[in-house]
Amino acid sequence: MAEKKKVAVVAIGGNSLIKSKQLQTVQDQYKAAQETSTHLVDMIEAGWDIAVGHGNGPQVGFILRRSEIAHKAEGMHEVPLDVCGADSQGAIGYSLQQTIHNELKKRGIDKTAATVITQVRVDANDPAFQAPAKPIGTFMEEDEAMQKKEELGWNVVEDAGRGWRRVVASPIPVEIMELEAIKALIDSGTITITVGGGGIPVIESEGGVIGTAAVIDKDFASAFLANEINADLLLISTAVEKVSLNFGKPDQVDLDQITVAEAKKYLDEGTHFAKGSMEPKIRAIVKFLEQGGAEAIVTNPENIGRALKGETGTRIVP
Repeated sequence: MAEKKKVAVVAIGGNSLIKSKQLQTVQDQYKAAQETSTHLVDMIEAGWDIAVGHGNGPQVGFILRRSEIAHKAEGMHEVPLDVCGADSQGAIGYSLQQTIHNELKKRGIDKTAATVITQVRVDANDPAFQAPAKPIGTFMEEDEAMQKKEELGWNVVEDAGRGWRRVVASPIPVEIMELEAIKALIDSGTITITVGGGGIPVIESEGGVIGTAAVIDKDFASAFLANEINADLLLISTAVEKVSLNFGKPDQVDLDQITVAEAKKYLDEGTHFAKGSMEPKIRAIVKFLEQGGAEAIVTNPENIGRALKGETGTRIVP
């Protein structure tokens, strides 16, 4: 009997695509993707089939900025946020497809990679829409922010004395619109790049689904996808080798393995995981495991191979 294929959803963070503030050009991002792709192909070589989710925060920021500048300088139409998300999925997917293809070819592996421009349905009544809190785009003077609020209906806030910014909702995913296509690709052995940036948020309307100005957390979307396809593993690739308690403090403790119950205890204590970075990752993993997932790993890209062998990384189990 043929051995059952092992399927993993790998969520790669911004550091897998942008190494630093000095390395942000398209060429720099391509080089970073190239490096990440070698680690992804290591997983393929180790017998895994993978779906790859990725962040897109900085890239969407760049697309929005270009749109704002073109609007100011030339009166060009501004690009809606959901379309910026789609643009970034295509461009990031392109760099990953190409670098994965080249790496597979180099190793003589007969596989292919494909990107699915993915819409993720969210609930129009999600409480997040009542309290938009996710900052996007560039800093503005107060008068410009108020003008955008008036003309375009933006929600704007003053951001820690640094200027005004647009904020949008971060709702939770309820349906992956292209799920059947994603499953078919994974079943065929295709390395599938999907739910980019958490997916393009869409809501149900009378005429079908329509895009909405929101940002879905990419780790929540990847965890949701992992449950939907019954993945054997959720691997969140981030900037650190292991999850730590008291991160960056003298009494920092690196974690090798924890259970869901321990993860929830640490989340409840509220002091261990940074709000904008590690906390959502741990929450996404807890959700994945509580919904039937078998195991999750958190590590940095260069340690993916070792983490899969149990040599490093943090493993979270039911």
